Amino acid sequence: MLSRVSLRVSRFARNTSNGRASSFTRSMSGGVSFELSEEQAAIRDLARNFSRDVIIPQAAELDKTMKFPQDIFKQAHELGLVNCHVSESCGGMGLHTLEGCIIAEEMAYGCSGVGTAIEANTLASMPVILGASEEQKKKYLGRLIDAPIQAAYCVSEAGAGSDVAAAATTAEKKGDKYILNGSKMWITNGGVAQESGGWYFVMAKTDPTASAGKAFTGFIVDAQSPGVTVAPKLINMGQRCSDTRPIFFDNVEVPAENIIGQEGNGFKLAMGAFDNTRPPVAAGAVGVARRAMDEAMQYASERKTMGTTINQHQSVAFMLADMAMNVEAGRMLTWKSAYEIDQGRSNTMYASMAKAFAGDACNKIVADAVQIFGGAGFNTEYPVEKLMRDAKIYQLYEGTSQIQRVIISRHMEARGPGGLAP
Repeated sequence: MLSRVSLRVSRFARNTSNGRASSFTRSMSGGVSFELSEEQAAIRDLARNFSRDVIIPQAAELDKTMKFPQDIFKQAHELGLVNCHVSESCGGMGLHTLEGCIIAEEMAYGCSGVGTAIEANTLASMPVILGASEEQKKKYLGRLIDAPIQAAYCVSEAGAGSDVAAAATTAEKKGDKYILNGSKMWITNGGVAQESGGWYFVMAKTDPTASAGKAFTGFIVDAQSPGVTVAPKLINMGQRCSDTRPIFFDNVEVPAENIIGQEGNGFKLAMGAFDNTRPPVAAGAVGVARRAMDEAMQYASERKTMGTTINQHQSVAFMLADMAMNVEAGRMLTWKSAYEIDQGRSNTMYASMAKAFAGDACNKIVADAVQIFGGAGFNTEYPVEKLMRDAKIYQLYEGTSQIQRVIISRHMEARGPGGLAP
């Protein structure tokens, strides 16, 4: 079943690689349509079946052991559910942002920790996709396709989370090399990228006198380079199977040929990646929210109080209705943000809208799901307590909900009154 769908997905990738717009977005030229194409439905079914058959049965155990889901990653890699954004010229499938969102929602429905482990490769590789030479793309993106290795996006620091411009890691040019010194914090896939022989995207300061837009440069750094030290795994509130680490760079030599684009372009690359990756992150939040809603619906249809199932009590029924509204609204806003960038237009504002709304809605939905379960929702017998812990990160990583609102408000100001009219 899965192999047949995989073949259809591969054919879809080949048929659409020459045009930016997906089947979904092309249908928009004839009017608004929210129906997935046959190929996109096949992608959804592939991801949904994988989530149901492979991820969900292992999710609780992965949460307890906090072990990285390497076996699941390998299976997803074989099916083409990892690195699906990599172009055909580099050996990938060349899917678009919308298709990535469809996959991300289904992966997170099963376990968002697994989804994050998969999606981290997308984040790391996006600056390479946006700004690297063809030779660099084939070398480093090709490695992600050839084997189930991990890559990591190394930008955040202990003193530079939301304030990315405050990053202090430096890269000093010496001959035909750069000497990298500093540390990065909260790096997803940081440890497993080194263990698997993967690589890092690292943003480092090359001109301390320049403004933020020109002070930083983006580098591709082999994770096993001498001088790279990976600290012990951080124990997170949720998504515990995800590998999150501090990483230290001590006189790490990086060839000048590993600069992405040109010197001083790193901040632009790092921020530009988010336009492509925030929609799938928002989709992940929708997936967690949908799972919590489904669990709450099932429990409410079975639990009885006062002579009837609790879904017949108006207070519970209204909570479920609110969940459904927010899941649908979150998905539509996410698809809108994906649609815009798949059309080759700036989606920065919409990507921030999608991430902020979906992340906030997800946290409300999981909290209400626990409330519907009552005391049972507060222990590990049911999955909603895990979902509640997993959900919080969607208001934090790839820009907090507050940072998203800063971005949105600035775009609104630039557009002026009437600027959001269709």
